[in-house]
Order: sequence, then C-alpha cells, then structure tokens
Amino acid sequence: MTAIAPTTPATVTPTTDAELESFLAAAHAAAAQLAALRPAERATLLDSVADALDAAGDQLIPVAERETNLSEGRLRGELKRTTFQLRLFGEVLRDGAYVDARVDHADADWPMGAPRPDLRRMLVPLGPVVVFAASNFPFAFSVAGGDTASALAAGSPVLLKAHSGHPVLSRMTGEVVRTALAAAGAPEGTFALIAGTAAGSGALRDVRVKAGAFTGSIPGGRALFDIASSRPEPIPFFGELGSNNPAFVTEAAAAERCAEIAEGFLGSFTLGAGQFCTKPGMLFVPAGSGVVEMLRTATLPPAAPLLNERIQSGYTEVLAGLQTNPRIRVLAQDPTPLGAPPGPTLLLTTAADVLAEPQALQTECFGPAAVVVAYDDESQLPELAETFEGQLTATIQGTESCKVEGLLEVLARKSGRVVWNQWPTGVSVTHAQQHGGPYPATTAVGSTSVGTAAIERFLRPVAYQGFPQHLLPDALREGNPLGLPRLVDGRRNW
Repeated sequence: MTAIAPTTPATVTPTTDAELESFLAAAHAAAAQLAALRPAERATLLDSVADALDAAGDQLIPVAERETNLSEGRLRGELKRTTFQLRLFGEVLRDGAYVDARVDHADADWPMGAPRPDLRRMLVPLGPVVVFAASNFPFAFSVAGGDTASALAAGSPVLLKAHSGHPVLSRMTGEVVRTALAAAGAPEGTFALIAGTAAGSGALRDVRVKAGAFTGSIPGGRALFDIASSRPEPIPFFGELGSNNPAFVTEAAAAERCAEIAEGFLGSFTLGAGQFCTKPGMLFVPAGSGVVEMLRTATLPPAAPLLNERIQSGYTEVLAGLQTNPRIRVLAQDPTPLGAPPGPTLLLTTAADVLAEPQALQTECFGPAAVVVAYDDESQLPELAETFEGQLTATIQGTESCKVEGLLEVLARKSGRVVWNQWPTGVSVTHAQQHGGPYPATTAVGSTSVGTAAIERFLRPVAYQGFPQHLLPDALREGNPLGLPRLVDGRRNW
C-alpha cells in the first residue's frame, strides 16, 4: 500500500459546513448503489478493507501507541480483532441468511378466511449512518470498528465522526479505509471521515442520515440520542453509554474458590487500566469471607497511564467522590491512586449501604477502581441486583449446587449478557454475542454492537405484494437466483 506521511498533523481539522455537505450528498448518492450490490460483492469490499488494514499495521500501531498510551501487544491484538470482524461480516453476507427473505405464494384457500396474496419480504439497508468513534478501543470501536463494519455490511454508507483522543490514527485509518473501498469498486461516498463536535451533531440532524451509532459516556450519548429522537423525522440511535457490570459471589463459591475468585476479579477490573466498558465495577462477596481478605492483602498491578487527559480527569473526579462518601472505606490502594498515572483502588462497603444509597455507590468509575460489597446472607442478592439500572453484563460466581435461580432471573432482566464462573472483560466477536442491555447501558435494548447480529441495526423490512417477477429484488424471485436461505410458505428452504 502507499505509505502514509509521518508528518500528519497531531490534530484533525474540524470539518467545515461545506465539506460536511459534500460528504452528506455523496453518502446519499452512494446509498442506492451500495444497496444494489449483491451481498457477495459487499463482502469483497469488507475483505479489501481488512487486507488493507493488515498491510498498514506497522504504520498504524506506532501512532496508536503514542496517542492512546496502550501497549503494542494490546494494539496488535485489537487490530487483529478489527480485521477479523470485517471478514466475519463478509461471511455473513456470503451466507445470506441475514436478509431474512420470506416468500408466501398466493393461496386462495388460506385458512384465515380470505385468500392470501403473493407476499415477499426481506431486509434492506436503512441508508447513510453516522458512526461516533470510541476512545478506549482505537481500532475495534473506532474508524474501522464494529459499527462501521456492520453498517457497511448492511449496505449503508458511513460518515465516521473521529474521536479527539486519537486524531492522527483516525485520519490515517480513515485514509486506509477510503482507499481500499475505492480500489475495490465501492461507490464514491461509501465512507467519509468527519471531525469536530459540530460536524457530528450536524450530520446526525441531517435528513439524509438514517441512523446513528455511538460508544462513550452517558452524557454524550444521551445528548446525541435526544438529537436523533427530536428530529422532524426521528431515526434509530444505537448508543452504548455506561455500565457497572456487577459480579455476585455465592457463599459456596467463596468457600471453594476463594483465591481463584480474588485473582480473577483483580485481573478483570484492572485489565487495560480499568478502561473496558465491561469492567466489573462492583463485587458482592460474603462478609468475612476469604475473598475480602485476599483482596485486602493482594499485590495490585502497577499504575498505568490512562488513554487521555479527559479520561484521567474524569476518573480522578469520580474516584475522589466515592472515597469521600461516608458509606465507603478503602480496602486496598496503590500509593498514587489519584496520580497520573493512577494506581488501582479497591473500595469496601456493605449490602445495607448499597440498599440505602444505590445510585451514589454504583457510579461508574472508568479506570482502575472497583467497589467490594460485603453481604450478610445470600438471600439478599436478588434484592441487591434489583437496585441496578440496565447493564451490559452481570456475573455470577457460584457452584453447581448453588440456588441462584432468583438472582439469575433478575440479572437476565437487568443486563444483556450474564456470565457464569468467568469474568465479563473480553467480548468475543461471534454469532451469539450480545453487547447491549437496558438503558443506560444502551439506548436500544434490542440491539448489539458486537457480533454478527449487529448488522440488524442498519436494516429494515420491506414487503412486496403481488409484483411480477422482473420487478422483484433477486433475493425474492422464484428460483432463488442468489441461493439464499429463505422461508417459503412457512418452511425453511436452505
């Protein structure tokens, strides 16, 4: 690939109104062309982007290291995940089941009491999508991340609002994506990078944009969600906002696997300096159990720099507030808990205090801190779980003999992914993954931003009634020219 100039400015110049208009017009013009491509043709586009990113890795990784404070090993692993998910969506396109094609032939004897007309239904792209990149995953949730991959797979052009936390990397990655798409024959306007708060909100307000996707804070995500919802034509907004990800340890598990649980929790809440949206921020353990004591005396990981100054200041502000709450005391702490970089902190409170003041004690602290909650009786756990707002994940550490059905029922209502005897950090990109949950974890409880089901966010159903064959989309014609899995007269036709 063509070398990317190392003298790229350390900031991305905000997109002007004229530039934004040009990008929006191009995306609008590209939408019909991109939607008209056969699924296998769009798969080729995604594969081309993945190949180009792999080839550019040695140029992108050093820039990502400088801008995010993340290690080379972490970033190379994340880039691999990014190109993997692009190719995985390509496999979804080639399979074709995502179209959900359904054919009901005309039936004069339909038991409903009236003849059934010829009806054919499939999913089609929404149209241009604004994707707001995240800071904590500069590849996998940024310019070429899961939102971009799933929107392009669906056939929706993408306007990518770059994150200010890694501006040079954003520009470089955006150029790789744009060049690869053009070389592979994508319609002009399939992808564009925009920068600046005004450009992002302006794009979201534009009538030509049909959906938005976001990963970030509750205040930022809620502000964008309100814009999307208050437009003259409201549009779907898929925001991942915040999560505390509580973990519950039963009495039997604490007695049986005390050291293992303490070690696993310590590694999970400090992974990536605590900057994972799935970090377990609150651990419920039996009062007086060995887990508490092991965490009290554990050797904490060394201090590690956070992604940027904004996250650093936000973390220290929230942690300082938690530490001054009279219901909380320090369980274990690095000598520089509020430093730059900050060392890990473990706080301790009781179940009674959580029940008395849940919202204050469950505040998300994005960084290397967590709260340990000591409970007196296992019967308290369902009531404690009920105090949580919507979550991305919830975890149970138990044994086969534990009676956790009541707790599990609550957690399945409160979260999008329930974890048994593992830890929630590390979100596998796969077909059955669910990365979403009730508000405020996300703004769209029925969606996921990770896994192949993420494509469903950028599709909508259309039914064709009574049309002649030559006017139908290929996916719905007789003979199934695309060879798609279809539901024909109520029976699966593979």
